[in-house]
Order: sequence, then C-alpha cells, then structure tokens
Amino acid sequence: MTTYFQTFFLETYKIFFLVLPVLTAVALIVWLDRRVWAFVQKRRGPNVVGPFGLFQSLADALKYIFKEIIIPATSNKIIFILAPIVTMTLALIAWAVIPFDEDLVLANINVGILYLFAVSSLGVYGIIMGGWASNSKYPFFGSIRSAAQMVSYEVSIGVIIINVLLCVGSLNLSDIVLAQKNIWFVVPLFPMFVIFFISALAETNRPPFDLPEAEAELVAGYQTEYSGMMYAMFWLGEYANILLMCAMGSILFLGGWLPPIDIYPLNEIPGYLWIITKILLLFVLFALVKAIVPRYRYDQLMKLGWKVFLPFSLFYVVLTSGFLLYFDLLPIK
Repeated sequence: MTTYFQTFFLETYKIFFLVLPVLTAVALIVWLDRRVWAFVQKRRGPNVVGPFGLFQSLADALKYIFKEIIIPATSNKIIFILAPIVTMTLALIAWAVIPFDEDLVLANINVGILYLFAVSSLGVYGIIMGGWASNSKYPFFGSIRSAAQMVSYEVSIGVIIINVLLCVGSLNLSDIVLAQKNIWFVVPLFPMFVIFFISALAETNRPPFDLPEAEAELVAGYQTEYSGMMYAMFWLGEYANILLMCAMGSILFLGGWLPPIDIYPLNEIPGYLWIITKILLLFVLFALVKAIVPRYRYDQLMKLGWKVFLPFSLFYVVLTSGFLLYFDLLPIK
C-alpha cells in the first residue's frame, strides 16, 4: 500500500511540474504574440503592466477570473459548461509524451506519435460542443466551420507524419529525434515541413485560417456566448494547442533536443533549452503569419487542403518510400 501511494504521489508530482510550466508558457507566449504584432505594425505593444509589459497576461487572467460567467437561458447548460473544460484538458494531456530531452519525458510510450495525433484530433469536440450547446446561430456556424476545417487538415498532417515514420521506422517520439543526429528531417522533407506548418495554422484556427472565430461575420464564432473564466479556458486551450503544434514541428523536422551541429560548445547546452528555443522560433513564425497574411475565404481554405496539400503529401509519400527502397535505406527490413 505504501509503495502504491509513493508511486501515485511521484506521478502526480511529475504531472504538476509538466502542467505548470505549460500554463506559464501559454501566458508568456500571449505576451510574445502581441509584441510580434506590434513590431510588424511599428507600435509598442504591451509595455505598461510590469517590466516590458510581462505582467499583461496576468492582468488579463485576473480580469477573466473576476468577470461574471453568463450561461444563456436557452443553452444546453451541462454541455455548455463541459465544452471549455474538454478543450483545455485535451490540450494539456497531449504534452505527456513530448520529450524535452533523452530522459526528460513524462510518458515515453512506443506509440507517442499516434497518441499525439489522436488527442489533437479529439480537440474539435470541445469546439463543436461549445458551438452547438450555445443554441445560437453564430457559435453554431463557427463550430461547423471548425469541424470541417480540422478534419480536412488533419488528413494532410497524418500523411506528412507517414513521411517521417518511413525514415525512422518507429512511432516513439524519442526515436524520431535520435534518428535526426546526422541530418534534421527539415532538409530532405522540406516541402512536408512547409505543408505541416500551414496545416498546423489551420488545425489551431490561426490566421489566415481563423474562420471558425471570424470577427467580421461571426462576432467571435463558437466563443460568442462565453464569458469570464469559461472563455479564458478556450483561450488557454487554443494557445496550448499552438505550442503543441510547434513542439511537434520541432520534434518531427528540427531535431527536437539535438543541437544544429554536434560540436563544442553547442553540444554542452542542455537539450531542453534547444527544444524550447525551436518551439519559440516556430511560434514567432505563427505570430508573423497572423500579423502579415490576410484571411482566406472558406472555399479557398477547403480547396487548399483537399486539392493541393493532400495530393502533394500522398505524392511525397510515394517519392520518399521509393527513394528509401531504391537506396536500401528503409529502417524496417
């Protein structure tokens, strides 16, 4: 019995020290997001609350905590309340398999990439639940858009991941990182990296693909009827998902915790600092796209996913497998 409780408290301790940095990172990247937009638009951005405006996200969080939570009278109240909880929970549990170093991972399972793909696919349910339970036209339209958009681009992401798995021969995320010791996969699979990045924008409802929450025609989309801390949970889940996509991109294509060149002093820097740096660099690209690229029309969004990305990704799978087979480089014989 004592051993059981020791194991329980040890695992709880590990989970706490994974979730807390992720939530802190979410608050900080919201600040970074705003600073990048301000830089592009030649203005200051948040700079008053705390040094360099670092406490602006904390001030926003306090505002949401003390705001009244309003539940529409005609809504399905149970599902309405569950929707942001589901979104935030799924965004956080996906981090369990992300390796920050060779031995620094909460759950080093052999099917880590499948776990990530499954959990990220479930994220759409929170949005659909919120849009439908609100019993209002704008949230419903936003949730329908989100469902179609996420399903469309998940297909492309799945095919892109197959390209990486062909080169590695394993579904373990640590194995995928270690397979990039000689060369990062961004070099031979550069077109797949570009498509993955654009698909990640669509998957997380980021501009120019933020049609599920388009302010011009849908007010705030599936979040329209939400307020207070319930709205903040959707917001936290969205940014945690963005960070997760950046982590996936750094693991699949940018060598994870590995340095760019295995030479001194680069190889003396801790692995977790390398992967954090790569995640932040990808996030800055996310923020730049939001500040620079105008929003797509919905028909253009669907056409890009089904008529461009999917056929090209399938073609690249054939190309990758043919190349590996011809030069006898397949990791699984």
